Amino acid sequence: MTQFYFTINLNKFGELRKQREAESRLFMTLIIAFAIGTVILYGSVFFFYLSLGNKLENRQQLLHNINREIESYRESGEYLSTSDLERLARTSTERIFWANKLIALADITTDKIAITHFSYKNSVLSLFGITQIDIERKEFDLIHDFIESLRTNEQIKLDFDDIKFVRSSRDREKDVNIIRFQIDCVGKELTARDRRRGL
Repeated sequence: MTQFYFTINLNKFGELRKQREAESRLFMTLIIAFAIGTVILYGSVFFFYLSLGNKLENRQQLLHNINREIESYRESGEYLSTSDLERLARTSTERIFWANKLIALADITTDKIAITHFSYKNSVLSLFGITQIDIERKEFDLIHDFIESLRTNEQIKLDFDDIKFVRSSRDREKDVNIIRFQIDCVGKELTARDRRRGL
């Protein structure tokens, strides 16, 4: 005859209770961790908000101080307006350094040509000179070469775009035949204005 054996676990109720207690502890741990995380997050946001508020307050105070200082400058007469600054900027950018130009002009001028005088008006540098008539050369070759030297010189072309022959005349001085001539160096500002007008 076959015998059957049954196993009865009398501790099952105890195991279920332990399992429920473990789950309850895990749940409580998660709740506590979530609560701590939420407190930390809210604390960080609150701290950031306070810090941002302080920065904003400091910036507003700084802006107020700057505005008050500007007002005091305006009242004192030491204030520079926007138009004053624009004029100053224009003056510094449109300024011509004449020392460098005169040195370059001295280097270009050969012993065959003499610059008698020059003038600068309305962005045009006018050079007046004389040269002796040479029988072996054409009359205007020397003047043409001088104009080309002016056009290719770095210092001259820095501020003058257009260099052109204006006029000449024959003359006689102390038994020497000479040519008097005028060459105009037109400033970049005037050349740009003429281009805008379509001249």
